[in-house]
Amino acid sequence: MRISFTAHPASVGENYFSHLFSALSFCGTMTLALMACLVHAFLPFLFEKTGSQMICRLMDGMVHNRDKRECATNKD
Repeated sequence: MRISFTAHPASVGENYFSHLFSALSFCGTMTLALMACLVHAFLPFLFEKTGSQMICRLMDGMVHNRDKRECATNKD
């Protein structure tokens, strides 16, 4: 089995390091969302919408970036 560190990043229009930092940024945001949800589980009056809002922003960012790349590659 051959492992490529650049195939997937290239498939999403990034190099290795830009993909690394993008993935780490998503990881950090998901960690913060996890902590907000964990606190909310025990203290439901805190962070009522924080976790879900953070996840929605992540999803919007992923879809927006994907749409930008698709528009750039589909130009005639």
